[in-house]
Amino acid sequence: MKGIDHIGIAVHSLEKALPLYTGTFQLSHIKTEVVESQKVKVAFIDVNNSKIELLEPTSDDSTIKKFLDKKGEGIHHIAFKTDDIYQELENLASQGVRLIDETPRIGAGGALVAFIHPKTTFGVLYELCQKQKQK
Repeated sequence: MKGIDHIGIAVHSLEKALPLYTGTFQLSHIKTEVVESQKVKVAFIDVNNSKIELLEPTSDDSTIKKFLDKKGEGIHHIAFKTDDIYQELENLASQGVRLIDETPRIGAGGALVAFIHPKTTFGVLYELCQKQKQK
């Protein structure tokens, strides 16, 4: 793992949350996009060598909506950078780490992502994130 890529924060509304980061904290809004496969709208905020990913559900059956209903707004996950997500998943599985995703899926920005089950990591949801090479 190469460091922290981003911290995911679940929010009810990007429109209401963004001003805290871009105004009060004076951070830069990189981009906003919808990730249809995960039923979420995300906004990335630049924090020097890492990012904050604000997550707003786009559907009542979104995992982010379920998270918000159960726990309220706040930190949802921490994402680690990796250059080889397949190898990382294999290494974790061989050590008995419970995985939510045994194979990566496409996440925001076209990155390959996979989640580690929080029951294995003392209640913290971790994501592995491998950025796709730019063409």
